[in-house]
Amino acid sequence: MDQNLGTIDWNVPAMNRSFAWEIDFLSENYYWLSSQRRIYYRLLIIQYFYYPILAIVGVPVNIVTIAILSWGKCALSKCVTCYLVAMAVADLLVVILDLIFRHITIVYQEHFNFLRYVPVCNIHAVLLYAATDCSVWFTVTFTFDRFVAICCQKLKSKYCTEKMAIVILGAVTILSCLKNIFWYFMLTGWYQLANNPWFCDITWIVRESPVWSTIEFLHHIVTPGIPFILILLLNALTVRHILVSSRARRRLRAHSSAESLRDPEMESRRKSIVLLFVISGNFIFLWAILMVYSIWWRMHWLGFDSVWLPGFLQEIGFMLQLLSCCTNTCIYVVTQTKFREQLKHVLKYPFMQIGEFIKQ
Repeated sequence: MDQNLGTIDWNVPAMNRSFAWEIDFLSENYYWLSSQRRIYYRLLIIQYFYYPILAIVGVPVNIVTIAILSWGKCALSKCVTCYLVAMAVADLLVVILDLIFRHITIVYQEHFNFLRYVPVCNIHAVLLYAATDCSVWFTVTFTFDRFVAICCQKLKSKYCTEKMAIVILGAVTILSCLKNIFWYFMLTGWYQLANNPWFCDITWIVRESPVWSTIEFLHHIVTPGIPFILILLLNALTVRHILVSSRARRRLRAHSSAESLRDPEMESRRKSIVLLFVISGNFIFLWAILMVYSIWWRMHWLGFDSVWLPGFLQEIGFMLQLLSCCTNTCIYVVTQTKFREQLKHVLKYPFMQIGEFIKQ
């Protein structure tokens, strides 16, 4: 029976697929399915809960982050605040355009079949991929800003300013929009409501065109391939600078018996190193699977199918990539004491207002 199922593209859900359909299909055919397909259908069932929960968490988390950072009470420079607010805004747009308007509509497609008759999918794709590019490249620009601030003291006063941050973020936004205009012409306006790397209908000419495949291949290299390399390189250089500076500082303090053994400056640098590794690991881990699968998908359609990747890897890739929109900003700001204080104040505020109302 599994051989017959192999003739069906498991990335394209059936028209009548629903949560009950998934449960029934998996339970009735469990022993006939291969281990890969068992994992695949389990992931589809998990997505019925995972995506709504992620949306419920992701939207308010990013909105609260934007609000707290915009108040300017987190003891962060205006330059850093500008980058973090931009990252939170981009992540919020990805949650709305990708998670809510794309993946949730696919998972609950029995309730959104009307979208098949709304010809705006290519416009949706342009906005979605532009927001995704901004989310990724804002992370790169912030990492570079911190690299300059730590390692390039002469350039710091000119580069690490609020005005420069606004210019850079604006340029990244414009370039991201221009870069993704090609999706409007490559894709059609009709939704597939299927979990393919292309979630809009696409013509066979475009699928097999060397020109379009090259453009799409470069798209996946630019985002997130190049950011992978840049973030790793910048963080490696930053960590190296911190380690060299720390060793020099320890040697200087060793000759001064008057100073205590505790060095707050070195402790702060150690925290910076840990933070940099967490940022790099988070971004690479949550994006790597989807990037590899998307590139393989395009190569597969061009006939380069010597390596087979199971369909469940794509589902895991989507789930992890969307999770990054709820974690990236938190990694930078939740660890800050001032931000935590403001967050506690925001969470307590509604209850304080209710308490005052009851007392009246």
